[in-house]
Parts: sequence; structure tokens; C-alpha cells
Amino acid sequence: MFRNTYQSGFLSVFYAIGCKPLSIWCSKVINGHIKRITDPCIRSVTLEIVGNNVTTTYISTPICPWKSLGIRLPFLVLIVKNLKRYFTFEVEVLDDKNFRRRFRSSNFQSCTRIRPFNCTMPLRLDDGWNQVQVNLADFTRRAYGTSFVEATRIQIHANCRLRRVYFCERLYGDEELPDDFKVFVLNATGVKPEDVEHM
Repeated sequence: MFRNTYQSGFLSVFYAIGCKPLSIWCSKVINGHIKRITDPCIRSVTLEIVGNNVTTTYISTPICPWKSLGIRLPFLVLIVKNLKRYFTFEVEVLDDKNFRRRFRSSNFQSCTRIRPFNCTMPLRLDDGWNQVQVNLADFTRRAYGTSFVEATRIQIHANCRLRRVYFCERLYGDEELPDDFKVFVLNATGVKPEDVEHM
């Protein structure tokens, strides 16, 4: 999908705002829902993915299972809200041995398990909004002793609220990020914390 796209800086694959945020994603829902709602903490539109079973309610990209994202940027970042329920996501990568490896991270997993083609890892989320950063190159090297070539697929399961999913060439400090790549959590008065300094 993105293999022939110039890849530098940031490459966004999901943003909750817009007329068709799931245009490159497919979804599956059993005993749950996937819908856009306004989150009161950030007073902005988000995608809520909720289901009784994390494995049966999810979004994934690319839509065609035999296609590849073809994203060479090594860092995956999810801006996601902790709903204090089970949550999991997975990313599939291609390595320099031409093997596809899947990394699955879950807040109900207690230890890391490495199998030949998939690796499951624990995920710790703080209360409220989180920025989850995944170093795909480092994970691939440490788990399999191979080099990361590209990300081929992402699947994000229940239960969460999702603001943005993007890839980047390195981890950026908060002051380097464009405003629409940040989440501004409002305090009780509805003011962004950084605006207090300028009042």
C-alpha cells in the first residue's frame, strides 16, 4: 500500500477526525461496537472499539489480507485511551529472512512468549490517554535475531478509544510533534494545561 510512497518523518494510517477515518481499514464486530464518539477528556472525536471478547471485535489494515502495508518506518505509535478492560493489538512485520512475524501486546498478558512466528508481550497502560510506542526494529532483532524490513499489517482489538495510529522514523519529543499528533487532555475547567502558562 505504502511501499512506493516517500517515507520520512511521520506516516499516519489512522486519524479519528475526518469523513472516512476507516477508509483503509476493515472491521469485525461480534457482541460489541465500533463507533465514533466524542471523548469528554479531550473534547474531540475518537473511535471506540468495544466488545465482550477482544478477539472478535477489531479493525485491521490493509483490507485485503494478501496485501502489505509496506511501511519501512520502524516506530509504531498508538494514541489510545485505557478503558480499564482487556485490550490487545498486533502488528505483523517482514524481516530480512523473508519471514512474517507477529507481535501481539495485551494488558492481560503477564509475560513475554516468543514462538517461531509470533511473539506475545505484556502491555501496561496508565489511566486515561496513553501514547504506546513500539520499536519494531528492536523487537525483531531481540526476539528473532533478524532485521526489520517493513510493517505489513496492523490489527487493533477491543477495548479502547483510538485517536491516531502512525509510524515514524524515530521517537520525537512532545515539543517536536505536530499539534494534531498530540492529545490535549483538558482539566476540569476545560483548559489545556499548557494554556494556563499563557493566561
